[in-house]
Amino acid sequence: MRSKYRAAGSFYSQIGLGDGLKLLEAREGRQSGMTEPDRPAQATTNKARHAYEPLTPDVVLDALASVGLTGDGRLMALSSYENRVYQIHLENSVGKAAAAGEVVVAKFYRPDRWSDEQIIEEHAFAAELMAAEVPVVGALVLHGKTLHHFGGFSFSVSPSRGGRRPELDNFEVLEWIGRFLARIHTVGSAQPFAHRPALNLQTFGQASHDILLAGNYLPLDMESRWRKAFEEAMQTAQAVFESVGDVKTLRLHGDCHPGNILWTPEGLPGAGPHFVDLDDARSGPAVQDLWMLLSGDRGQCNRQLGALVDGYEEFREFDRRELALIEPLRTLRLVHYSAWLAQRWHDPIFPINFPWFGSSDYWKGQVDMLVEQTEAMQEAPLVA
Repeated sequence: MRSKYRAAGSFYSQIGLGDGLKLLEAREGRQSGMTEPDRPAQATTNKARHAYEPLTPDVVLDALASVGLTGDGRLMALSSYENRVYQIHLENSVGKAAAAGEVVVAKFYRPDRWSDEQIIEEHAFAAELMAAEVPVVGALVLHGKTLHHFGGFSFSVSPSRGGRRPELDNFEVLEWIGRFLARIHTVGSAQPFAHRPALNLQTFGQASHDILLAGNYLPLDMESRWRKAFEEAMQTAQAVFESVGDVKTLRLHGDCHPGNILWTPEGLPGAGPHFVDLDDARSGPAVQDLWMLLSGDRGQCNRQLGALVDGYEEFREFDRRELALIEPLRTLRLVHYSAWLAQRWHDPIFPINFPWFGSSDYWKGQVDMLVEQTEAMQEAPLVA
């Protein structure tokens, strides 16, 4: 069971809550023989127009024109489920965007997810990081602002940056990433978020539980089993958090999986990693930004973690007590992911790409993983 868990655990550790990695999740669901379910109960009664229906290509280009940017007609939707993100070629230059070959990325934020204050706080964090020469791609300042509004949508514009996924089996790459994570956390520890929430047992665990049960998203044949598995997992997670004691929380990337790190090969300008998509930036323990980069069996995870921490500690001390929090944080992410799917089911892109969500097979898999996570949280933590 443990080797089977590790395979699942390494996959779920790389789930991004806002990019095309979820296609892997959808693919895995279909390959596992999950049957296509009916829509979850709450979603079948939601006949309202979904939030992004008015966002046509013309609206996207008009939004850019409202901040002085003129697209040349080339517009490509990028992989993102949480927001709508487009790569757009411009006719005119826009400062830093000119260095990206007159190509920008426009992000239209999902309505009613983050407040303007929370989005602006994310942008300010990215600006702090860039000022500290940390390779983060942040929003451009246009007309004195980074957040704009058009047609009922909030949006931002950033330079387009290319790159490949980092080679995480290369320890030098991991050390390089570890150094930059330490620099992100040094900036992140300078002051707290005022508006963005923390990542903890309440926000990712209990709140997700409440969303799923209040919306009747669990089939009747699995609800009691899932609730029991959830309660046992949360009790174990809470015990681990309490055993670790007080750890410092700081501003994090929050969703630091391999898809949110783009790598430029050595010998090219800007060689090394650069970090994208701070959309899930929250407060939490530093280890949250490390564990999603681990995969494989326990020995592989220990070696990868050792390389990350070696690089990290060139710039900042790492509190090894936090290693015990890896499995609780993984458990919280699994539960949060189910609630994330449920809350967005009215968006037609979700039933298309996640047809298995809501089936008894899906929830049986979630129960099995919660049971396995409860076991994992009681084992000795990884070492670095």
